[in-house]
Amino acid sequence: MSITARVHDLVSYVEQGRIIEAIEEFYHHGVVMRENLNPPTVGKAANLERERNFVASIAQVHENRAVSVFVEGNRAVIHWTFEFTGTDGKRLRFDQVALQVWDGERIISERFVYDPATLAAA
Repeated sequence: MSITARVHDLVSYVEQGRIIEAIEEFYHHGVVMRENLNPPTVGKAANLERERNFVASIAQVHENRAVSVFVEGNRAVIHWTFEFTGTDGKRLRFDQVALQVWDGERIISERFVYDPATLAAA
C-alpha cells in the first residue's frame, strides 16, 4: 500500500476518534514523537501511554478534522483542528500541523507544531 493511502487511512481513524487504534496501526515500534520543541517521547509503548492519558482527559469531542494533507515521498504534513471539552469542563481547540516521516507503512517520526496560546482560544 502506498504511503499516501496509509496517510489517508490514518486521517480516517483520527477523524472517527480512533486515536489509540491509529497509534497501534500506523506507528513504528521505535517512533519518536515530539510536541513543539519539548523533549521527544520515544517508542510506541511510551507514546500509547501518553495518548491514553490525553484521551482520558477528554469528556466530549466537538471536532477532529484534517484541514489539509500533503504527501511527498516518505514525508507527510497534516493540518489538524481538534476541539474538545476536557474532564475539567474547559473547552479547548488545537490548530496544529503534524510533520511525519514514514518508514515503509509506519510512522517513525512525528512532530506536532502549534501555538499553545490557541488552546485557550476555544
